[in-house]
Amino acid sequence: MRRHTARAVKLLAALVLLSVGGAVGCGSVKAVSHGGSSARARAVADAWHGSQAAEVWSKGYYPVGDVVQLPDGAFHTDAGKRAYTAQNFVLRTTLPDTPERNGVVKWDDGRSLTLPLMAARTAYDSVAPDSDDGPHLTVTGARLGETTVATSRGPATVPAWLFTLDGYDTPLKRLAVGPSKPPRPPIAPAAQSPSDELWPVQGLVGVGDDGRTVTVLAAHGACDDGPAVDVLETHDSVVLSASIVGTKDGPCTAQLLGTEKTVKLGRPLGRRVLLDAFTGGPMSSGGGRWGWTLSHAGCAGQGCAVSGARRPG
Repeated sequence: MRRHTARAVKLLAALVLLSVGGAVGCGSVKAVSHGGSSARARAVADAWHGSQAAEVWSKGYYPVGDVVQLPDGAFHTDAGKRAYTAQNFVLRTTLPDTPERNGVVKWDDGRSLTLPLMAARTAYDSVAPDSDDGPHLTVTGARLGETTVATSRGPATVPAWLFTLDGYDTPLKRLAVGPSKPPRPPIAPAAQSPSDELWPVQGLVGVGDDGRTVTVLAAHGACDDGPAVDVLETHDSVVLSASIVGTKDGPCTAQLLGTEKTVKLGRPLGRRVLLDAFTGGPMSSGGGRWGWTLSHAGCAGQGCAVSGARRPG
């Protein structure tokens, strides 16, 4: 157990380095028993039920859909797909000034919330921070408009920056308002560092159109069988517990890998809060394109090395 705990500490150190933009490495961890994670998930669900944090969450704006929406038919070529994944864009227009200070998020039930508008430059940089000699997408126009996104309170109409891409009839859309400040969880993290039984979920990728599937990015090492994600559903919450299974002993390359994992729900997510068992806190996708931005193309849905990655703003 002590040996596997040391490996857990190595991977935690890798996650810390990743969050500040450094190259990372990690070992693997022991295959887990899910008894401990089940008890933790139940404790998290019970803590949120009827809490002040749940009340704050129910009144805020928290996207569970992607904050970037692609043009219709994207992408026409493999080169375009690689350019988007690598965030390699070329700007061939002048970005407009932000016309107003605030924007309004509107829900179907008539409720609304006023939030600060993101500047066009900030929105563009969050989508397209890089430009090199490799395959790229060309932005030929930008304007402020609206789009619809799934949120923790159902579909909402949200201000969005609409970026015209050369070769596409419809724009790439980037939500122009950030999420509300999340409430402080009513329960402390499971531990100061991940254990053999429980790891933090690395990011929310998205919720299925019917609300019955949730896809997240889960981390693991190079010498294991990958991550597992368990789900606990209650009347007002869905708690996800991530772990790593199938450790292989012996020498191992120093890599942090990310794999998309999709879990099926017994009923649509609806307005239930989506929680991470390790942190005890809620998940939303409003912080960036993914919970973590992976640094090379072609990693979605499979193991992919993370090196020099950064957390998007």
